[in-house]
Amino acid sequence: MDERRSLRMVSNTLRNLDRYRILLASNSPRRRELLAGLGIKYDTVSLPDIDESYPTHLKGGEIPAYISKKKAESYKSLMHEDTLLITADTIVWLNGRVFGKPNDEAEAVQMLKELSGNTHTVYTGVTLTTRNRECTFTAATDVKFAELTEEEIEFYVRKYVPLDKAGAYGVQEWIGYIGVEAIYGSYYNVMGLPLQRLYRELLKF
Repeated sequence: MDERRSLRMVSNTLRNLDRYRILLASNSPRRRELLAGLGIKYDTVSLPDIDESYPTHLKGGEIPAYISKKKAESYKSLMHEDTLLITADTIVWLNGRVFGKPNDEAEAVQMLKELSGNTHTVYTGVTLTTRNRECTFTAATDVKFAELTEEEIEFYVRKYVPLDKAGAYGVQEWIGYIGVEAIYGSYYNVMGLPLQRLYRELLKF
């Protein structure tokens, strides 16, 4: 099969999305980069400040799914008939605890000390919303960390300042290069957007 024919076939696969204006409601540069990699035309929007609290009975992947739906709900009144909104939320889960974004460098250091030498789970909840339809799904990836020295952790936190990342780390950064021993599941999910699953769900719209 020649390249031009292959490109046409992929284009036809995604043609169902042409009737939508796709909006990614995220301030994350990583999510923007990942979605662009799918070859989908989209715009970004900023969500109004929302309360990202959640019911205490929720566990693991239920938490980011709940918050992604909450983000979608906050924007729904601004949507048009042709809008397809993508919202997402990511958490790190270890020993029954949520590791979200650290409040400061000291908390980031503490988080990484707890992740060091352990296997944690990264959950991302994604919600796709139109005026007439909503779909929420969750992806899970297990990440095994090597034992990290205090010097390695402090160097990473000082140099990269990962205060905008769940679990206080970016797998695509230095800490991922030297600290991640194994990943079981989607690498892109650890970055914040499970692309393979997202692609399949978009095809259904």
